[in-house]
Amino acid sequence: FPSHDILIENKQQKTIWVTGIGGNVGQGILRNIRSSFPELRIVGSNVNTVSAGNFWCDHVVEMPFAWDVGFHQKSIDLVKEYNVDLIIPSTDFEVYYLSLIAKDLPFVVGCPSFEAGIFLDKMQTFEAFKKCRIPFVESFEVSAFNGQVARYLAKPKMGRGSRGLLFQPVDWKDLGEEYMIQEWAEGKEITTAFYINKDRQLHGHITMSRSLQNGTTMECEVTREYDELVEPIIKAMNEHFHLVGSLNLQSIVTSNGIVPFEVNARISGTNSVRSQFGFDDVQYLLAEYLFHQPAPPVNVQMGCAVRVIMDIIYPEKTLREIGSGKENAYLF
Repeated sequence: FPSHDILIENKQQKTIWVTGIGGNVGQGILRNIRSSFPELRIVGSNVNTVSAGNFWCDHVVEMPFAWDVGFHQKSIDLVKEYNVDLIIPSTDFEVYYLSLIAKDLPFVVGCPSFEAGIFLDKMQTFEAFKKCRIPFVESFEVSAFNGQVARYLAKPKMGRGSRGLLFQPVDWKDLGEEYMIQEWAEGKEITTAFYINKDRQLHGHITMSRSLQNGTTMECEVTREYDELVEPIIKAMNEHFHLVGSLNLQSIVTSNGIVPFEVNARISGTNSVRSQFGFDDVQYLLAEYLFHQPAPPVNVQMGCAVRVIMDIIYPEKTLREIGSGKENAYLF
């Protein structure tokens, strides 16, 4: 995929807005863009002005949370000021709230608001999948749970990164309506990233087994063992919902097969890892939605990865003086 040649053909520097650059998802997206398309201009946004993501951006903008009243107008202002060509949201909330105002913006890489809303709320995901006869771990509203399953966990319906999980809580009746109950399925946890192209066809997928720390993948290994079980679930999702670009399906491998428990309608946190194993979904969406070219082919390779903490060093600067870019800064 001749990224440099495509940029020359366009004869114009393109600008991408990447949201949530303070998180591992956004930072993975930034690193993949810089690796494949160093000439692109990147505007990064975050609720804080300083984060590790600043290092890979040309400009950094402080934004309110996506659900705040001012988010709509601030988004329009950002797009106008920097002449943004494409928006890549990196959090589930931003996918949803940007989808609601998509008519006022350049193309937002993400599902339409109906699907984005369903996948934002895990209880709604369960109900929608049940209606479509797609497997999903048994789930209950707190008010409707009376011990129907022996092993269970409570989680926020709109929780992020495994935050707020309560395993086998005895006081589940006291939890608010923002919580739900899910069956605690026994088995190996896997994560599957898949890409739906502009023609609404499955372009490819990659599955990894993984271990988490505070909701972030720290170790992962590519596996093809479950491809034949996962692919029918993805195709059923694509048949019943309007899916766009890269999505992530989290599942448990049980004795009864693959059972999903969460869908992220966005690029997921292992995007930097999987790009090194033949599944570069950031490049696929840039090809299709920024350069209007076919997505490069998927060529999944076996391997594993371990995450490591690194430092961005800014000599002779205070945190208040950190702006965007890597000038006078280095990785160690």
